[in-house]
Amino acid sequence: MHCPNSGQLGEDLVAQWLQSTGWIILHRRFSSRWGEIDIIAEYDGQTGEKLLTQHSLLSTQHSLLTFVEVKTRSSGSWDAGGRNAITPQKQAKIWRTAGIFLAEYPEKADYSCRFDVAIVYCQKISKNLTGVTANQEALATSSVPGYKFKLQEYILAAFDSLIDNG
Repeated sequence: MHCPNSGQLGEDLVAQWLQSTGWIILHRRFSSRWGEIDIIAEYDGQTGEKLLTQHSLLSTQHSLLTFVEVKTRSSGSWDAGGRNAITPQKQAKIWRTAGIFLAEYPEKADYSCRFDVAIVYCQKISKNLTGVTANQEALATSSVPGYKFKLQEYILAAFDSLIDNG
């Protein structure tokens, strides 16, 4: 099964979900000679609001940038829903691209940075679907004709930042 434009539709879902939780989307598909970052978002802790995470509410004291890699897959994909595609080589490309972003936007260079991974499942909607299926609760969902997208998992700080280590 191949959903047309599944990558972009998965990124759209994640961007909408991030916005609904208080993040500001700064860039989509930011690219450099090193690679591409799907979503770059900022959370401004100056507002005094709290940021909902998977485990608890965290109060932030200053702005935070997150560089988000979105993996959109059909269920049962060969690479564990996209998790296995975040190789050390892919991480290095994202780190380098994040460094380029920070060089282009020096006013954000002192922000705390985090690298997150979003796992989105694309499922073909069958008109003949019957019966009951067990399903893990999705963080967010969207649909296009014939397909349903589910933000199944959002992994905070999925890999370490080399930016902070200089």
